[in-house]
Amino acid sequence: MKQKRQLLPIMDWGRSYDRDKLVADLLASLIVMIMLIPQSLAYALVAGLPPEMGLYASILPLMIYTFFGSSRVLSVGPVAVLSLMTAAALGGLQLADSAEYFAAALTLAFLSGAFLLILGLLRMGFLANFMSHPVVTGFITASGVIIVLSQVQHLLGTSSHGYTLLELFPSLFASLSQINVSTAVLGGVTLLWLFWSRMGMPGMLRSFGVSDAQALLLTRMSPVLAVIVTSAVVWYFELQSSGVATVGQVPSGLPPLTMPSFSLELWQSLAGSAALLATIGFVESVSVAQGLAARRRERIDPDQELIGLGASNLAASFSGGFPVAGGFSRSVVNFDAGAATPAAGFFAAILIAVVTLLFVPWLAWLPKATLAATIIAAVWSLLDFSIIGKAWRYSMADFLAVSTTIVLTLFAGVEIGVAAGILVSLVVHLYKTSRPHVAIVGELPGTEHFRNVNRHKVETHETILSIRIDESLYFANTRYLEDMIYGMVAEQPNLKHVILMCTAVNEVDMSAMESILEINTRLSELGIKLHLSEVKGPVMDGLVRADFLSKLSGNVYLSQHHAVEALK
Repeated sequence: MKQKRQLLPIMDWGRSYDRDKLVADLLASLIVMIMLIPQSLAYALVAGLPPEMGLYASILPLMIYTFFGSSRVLSVGPVAVLSLMTAAALGGLQLADSAEYFAAALTLAFLSGAFLLILGLLRMGFLANFMSHPVVTGFITASGVIIVLSQVQHLLGTSSHGYTLLELFPSLFASLSQINVSTAVLGGVTLLWLFWSRMGMPGMLRSFGVSDAQALLLTRMSPVLAVIVTSAVVWYFELQSSGVATVGQVPSGLPPLTMPSFSLELWQSLAGSAALLATIGFVESVSVAQGLAARRRERIDPDQELIGLGASNLAASFSGGFPVAGGFSRSVVNFDAGAATPAAGFFAAILIAVVTLLFVPWLAWLPKATLAATIIAAVWSLLDFSIIGKAWRYSMADFLAVSTTIVLTLFAGVEIGVAAGILVSLVVHLYKTSRPHVAIVGELPGTEHFRNVNRHKVETHETILSIRIDESLYFANTRYLEDMIYGMVAEQPNLKHVILMCTAVNEVDMSAMESILEINTRLSELGIKLHLSEVKGPVMDGLVRADFLSKLSGNVYLSQHHAVEALK
């Protein structure tokens, strides 16, 4: 039963579900549905897919996540970055017609879901830790710039193409002569309204005595109001005849049962894109879910999130959708609206299904400029160029990782950018761990504490060299450690004892153990004994099993203070 509850978190929170939680979830679902409908339509546009596929991707995947997801508030559906990555992946296939394009989108969702599900069953949620937050932020920021530029054509009524700055800028400039004035005015006013509603409306509403909760609800409804008003304007003034592009006829009805392609050739073409897309979707979703869970003193299970997101993407592939993930803005709205359980997502999916079944014919007059403005307003909050300055001030390695990711995403494409981000994150990690911080330490007068001789006034002894190692030891950093120790020893001619202070050493692999033994041998030839202090239990267990202690020229001490007192 416990294993079933782990695979189906609904069996845990569902047992305590009551009327109060039902009311809270219903209210949150209504607010999320209001926000999700225009976003879903807009992100389908980013992916180069029909708008109804955005709605389809927001129904069954959201329902499935209710059963398998571990987050109480994560709202799953189409998101900006994955939609752009979908367009980039499918655009490179040079498919013959729209039917093949749609089938490829279903297949991409299927492969992404299968990849996530396999990782989840293998309990590999820890992989989220291998892509640093600054690199993810840099990638999302660069992708946001590409998304904004890709929507300018719809905002102005022109045509452009490309997924990099080198493609988009020339294409946009070449199409400026095609600007449709009606479209530009409609799109510009909508964009101004969306920005003002986000920044100015809450304060104005509060000045009229509206509560914070009501102001939040009205602010979240602004995209829906923009959809209704601009559609009415297009219908009343017959702006379609003036060249204003609209969504057109959208088929009503529930999501169809679809099947991804099982063509081996297509799978081979999409496998790399699916893995990258799944990785970004997972990292982004887990980051959002963990942040919101911490605010409620809850926790999520990354392994279970792999299963939940994997199942959601599989559901998208069988219900006419495309790749999905946890959306930042929607999840925050879900949280702020008071969602108590994942059932809020289930109810939101039902409401979207009702809209899809009964109201989509009214979308025929919805201008694409409105959707473009919705996308730009939503993506704008994701742009964070301050990460470059923060990384520069904090660490040159992080700065190089962030700047490399941003530059390659902007100029080489999102797939190369995300691949570079993952690679650079790993390289930075390996670089940092391969050059561990090593310090000569001494005892603070009147205490038993040891600190860096370059930072504190401490007591040292000319016959004893105390070295603190601030990193676990493994094959990649042992050569660096050897060189550091030999250099320190060479500077102290009266040395008789070297003590390695292992307070921060959580692991010593076989290569590192052999390296320490080599250091021990070299020091013994110089008449110097090697000692260890403050060795952690699991590390000591490994050394004992390897018969390391019998080969050590010195001793192992419980504390650095005891070691110095015994040897001075």
